[in-house]
Amino acid sequence: MKRNVKKLVVVVLIVAVALPVLAQQKPHYTQYILNQYILNPALSGIENYTDLKISHRHQWVGIQDAPVTSYFSIHGPLGKSDFRTTATSFEMPGENPRGKRYWEEYTAPAPHHGIGLQVINDVTGPLSNFSAYGTYAYHIGLSPRTSLSGGFGVGFNRVSLDANKLDFGDVTVDPTVSSSGILNKTRLDLMAGLYLYSADYFIGISAQQVVPQRIDFSNGYIRPKEGRTVPHLFATAGYRFLLGEDFNLIPSVMIKYVDPLPTQIEANLKLQFRSMAWIGTSYRHKDGFAGMLGINVSNTFNVGYAYDYTTSRLNNFTKGTHEFLLGFLLGNKYPDNCPRNVW
Repeated sequence: MKRNVKKLVVVVLIVAVALPVLAQQKPHYTQYILNQYILNPALSGIENYTDLKISHRHQWVGIQDAPVTSYFSIHGPLGKSDFRTTATSFEMPGENPRGKRYWEEYTAPAPHHGIGLQVINDVTGPLSNFSAYGTYAYHIGLSPRTSLSGGFGVGFNRVSLDANKLDFGDVTVDPTVSSSGILNKTRLDLMAGLYLYSADYFIGISAQQVVPQRIDFSNGYIRPKEGRTVPHLFATAGYRFLLGEDFNLIPSVMIKYVDPLPTQIEANLKLQFRSMAWIGTSYRHKDGFAGMLGINVSNTFNVGYAYDYTTSRLNNFTKGTHEFLLGFLLGNKYPDNCPRNVW
């Protein structure tokens, strides 16, 4: 009896906390600063190499059926002609590749195209959301040191409801739902974005789920007013400061708007040592804190980890959120140990 009461209390608290964010249908990423492509298709092909990322996020560890998100992304340039393969492209012994010389020698890349692919799987209890997008972007120089890219993504989104996980008790419900196994709804999905970037700053805006559509699992018998997808709007900005010759300090901010929710603001601070390692922290307004750390291994791959601590009432029942990120720099020509245009 006590166990059932405790489970009921947890469910009530989850509902109380989740009600304000029901309209947020896209997953959250703590380490988005390490892969802004997952939010903005305009970053397709921004580097000289093919950028591959794999991520896994387990939210609210300790709570049954809490959100679990995994994604795979890959993108690279087409027709990019500024590959730097001369002797001066290589890291000089004892010199930070993101030090003073980087600022002095940085030039905007030549106009080029970029393509990519995103595959995302997000599961919360009986609901799962699987999506895949092909993306395209075009990058053009606005000045000798500043570039602007615009991009879009086209794909599909499949929302699934596992009715076998629903326990209605003695309540009478529509048999279309209660007697079915897994119900799927697949729809076309679009995204678009712009990204302005230079050696020391970036500004991005993007939109996901551009075309709202209805979600209906009962063949038209049940049509809840709230059963629709809604656009998600993102704005990001950051600036890179050189601290001495060995450290870069990168403050950044993300603003997210999902109607009818209040605007969400997240502030980040990342400290990078040469091109080898970084630590960081973030704060989400009225939600929680997070810590991040990672390393770059040669010019081949990088690893990142983030831990989220929630300040909501769910903190009494969860052991926090863990997020892992593994990246590969395929075909890296120069060999920098870390990106030039994505921080």
